[in-house]
Parts: sequence; structure tokens; C-alpha cells
Amino acid sequence: MEQVLLIPGPTPVPPQVRQAMAAPMINHRGPEFAALFAEVEANLRQILQLPADQSVVILPCAGTGAMEAALVNVFSPQDRVLACIMGVFGARFAKIASAYGLQVDRLEVEPGQVITAQAVQQRLQQAAQEGRPYAGVLVTHNETSTGVLLNLEAIAKVVQPSGALLVADAVSSLGGVPLFPQAWGVDVVLTASQKALMCPPGLGFLVLSQKAWQAAEKATLPRFYWDVRPYREGFAKGQTPYTPAVSLWYGLRESTRLILAEGLEAYWQRHRLMAAMARAGLQALGFTLLAREEWASPTVTAAFPPQGVEAAKLIRWCREEQRVVLAGGQGPLSGKIIRLAHMGFIQPEDVLVGLQALEKALHAQGVPVQPGQGAEAALAAR
Repeated sequence: MEQVLLIPGPTPVPPQVRQAMAAPMINHRGPEFAALFAEVEANLRQILQLPADQSVVILPCAGTGAMEAALVNVFSPQDRVLACIMGVFGARFAKIASAYGLQVDRLEVEPGQVITAQAVQQRLQQAAQEGRPYAGVLVTHNETSTGVLLNLEAIAKVVQPSGALLVADAVSSLGGVPLFPQAWGVDVVLTASQKALMCPPGLGFLVLSQKAWQAAEKATLPRFYWDVRPYREGFAKGQTPYTPAVSLWYGLRESTRLILAEGLEAYWQRHRLMAAMARAGLQALGFTLLAREEWASPTVTAAFPPQGVEAAKLIRWCREEQRVVLAGGQGPLSGKIIRLAHMGFIQPEDVLVGLQALEKALHAQGVPVQPGQGAEAALAAR
């Protein structure tokens, strides 16, 4: 019996994707890979609503590699950047920037809170008044450690007039929520394969605006393997500068086909539905949600267990007794919350299974719960 995987990455992989990855190896400099390259690029452009002349850089790495690649390609030593931190992954972005010698200012909120466009605008204006404007603003579109979704479109509107580059980590959002980099004016969007794109870990993605490509020509941070310029040279040939993860490309082609076959609006709606089910079901079981409704993530929900119940015990019981795998907290929330993911190939029925497992885990710890109350509340939210 397979586990029911309800963690925010890696997420379950559709059987069609697993089968596609078993295809024979091909020459990555031959016509077969060029055809694969062309379809994957076209599918990703459709998911991101990009024009035909804007390509996606696909790197052999996880999301953190894509974060690093985004920074080294558009900034130079001592550039001043504003890191917007809503949780663990925003803090990671700031750490990477600091490791490369950027001057990092932090705009940070408490776990479960969201950074507003107004707060970003105030910091941008303050920096301009000081005569030390920011070269970039780093944001996390969807913070999986707290289950919070940033209003990226609103942030972009206040960053654009400042001249700063807006760099957005969309690792746990791209695919699962509407995201339009060009229309919104986001300069660099980065993501990875193992979340809402329904693929195994191992592929990172960068989408650069024309402004970001111009910055990449002038940036002087050290780079070689992550340098996007050789990738741009290979777009017309259907090649990557170095050996690609061919099997993962086969999987990505199939996963993007599945997303487009479901329909983008239907795909986003399924994520919104599962988020509503998770939030209603958890509250019915006595959990306290971390993020407020207006900025709650459509791809992962974070919640505190009922008073007196240990999150780690709930997670362990679900895994060992029900083969349902949930995530715990990270950073300051370690041991305090559970996180139930609902992205990619996860289905509404899986959310119900997760809620039922938590109900049984609560009962095993002596918490009085009515049979089916979590699932009933989730179904009522549909």
C-alpha cells in the first residue's frame, strides 16, 4: 500500500509521469531532445501565459539552486536588496543573498502574517530618500512554512517605479495558483519541478523579463554552471549548454500535458477547493489555522493542534498507523504545527483521507471527536 503523501514537496507523481520517465535515453544534442525541448517550453509558456519570444531557463537543480541562480545572474557584489521574509524560505533567500556579498535589508513579519505592498513601498521610498536605492526586492510568493500567499501583483506595482528588480520565489505556487510574470511585471520568477508541477525533484526554472536579461549581461557575481546566458544561446537549437536531466524532461512534458488537459482555470480551482476543504476540516477537528483566510495559501495549510495535543505525535501516528504523511513546522514553528499540502496531483479525496487520519490520531490521544466531523465539514466547504 502506497503512502498518502500530503507534504508540501516532493508531492505525489501521476502514474503517467512515472511511466514517461522510463523512456529510453536519447542524445541530448539530437533532434529527439530538440522536439522534447520545444514542447516543454511551449507548455510552460502556456501555463505562465508568456509570449512566444520569452523562454524558460530549465536547470538541473532543486528549488534552492534556482534561488541561487536567480540572484547570481542579476546582481553584483554590494548591491543593496530588500528581502521580504514571511517564514523559513524567505529567510533562506536572504541567507543566499548574504552569502554572495549583497547588502541585505530585511522586511519581516510574524509567522502567519503577510507582507503588504504598502510596507514594501515604504521601505523603497525610505531607501530612495537615503540616496541608497535598492537594486532588488526578494519575495516568496507562497511561503510553505506558514501557508501564506503573497499578493505578488500588488507588490510588483509598487516595485516597478523604483527601478529595482523584483525576484519572486514561486517554488510552491507556480502551477497551483494564477501567476503571470509578464503581465504583472515580475522580473525574475523561479520555481521547481516537485510541487504543483507534479514532477519529481531535480528541475529548477527561471523566467526573466527583458529588464532582467539586461541585468544578466552586466551582473558581476561569480557564476558558471548557473549562468543563464549560455542557456539563452541554446533556445533556438533546442539544447541546454550542459547535460540535461533527460528523464525528468520526459516527466515534465507529461505533467505539463496533464495540467493543460485539465485546463488552467480548472487546475487552479481544484487547488482553491482543496484549500477550502482542508481549512474547514481542520477547524472542525479543533485545529487553529495559522494564516487568515484572505491570505491563506491554496497549496498548503498550516494549523496548530487542539490545546494539549503534540503536533509531532499526531504526525507520527498518521504515518505509522494510517500511512498518511503530513508535514510538521519549520524554524520557530518546529514541533508546534502540522502542515497539510494540497497541490499538484493531490486530489480532494486525498484531503479527506488526511482529515480522517488526523481524526483517528486525535481520538487515539483522548481528544473527543465525532466520527466523520472533519470530513463532513470539508465536504460542506465544496
